[in-house]
Amino acid sequence: MALRAVLLRQLRVPVQTLALAGCKSQPWSFSSCIRLMSSHDDHLSKEQVIGRVLDVVKSFPKVDPSRVTPDVHFQKDLGLDSLDNVEIIMAIEEEFKLEIPDKEAVKIDSCNLAIEYVYNHPMAA
Repeated sequence: MALRAVLLRQLRVPVQTLALAGCKSQPWSFSSCIRLMSSHDDHLSKEQVIGRVLDVVKSFPKVDPSRVTPDVHFQKDLGLDSLDNVEIIMAIEEEFKLEIPDKEAVKIDSCNLAIEYVYNHPMAA
């Protein structure tokens, strides 16, 4: 127990310092500073994520690229089925070098949700 206390004292990070360093434009919040605390250094901007997700969806064989926008729904707007949805999620995983758990993958049914998931994932590259 004493060893644990010593380790915890040594590993503490001043949260206010992190908040001031990374989130000067707005008050500190966990979601706004999560990327600051990540050990992954090459973070993607929202515009990069949007562009790459849209490129993945546009390159899918059953999709008309002219209909793809950030707000498009895979099944309702593009007429894809659930298997196509799985294939798109797998392509997004490959594009960003990450693994999306099945519980999360079934929730991603639009470009917007895919963009938000990838953007908020600390290991997306």
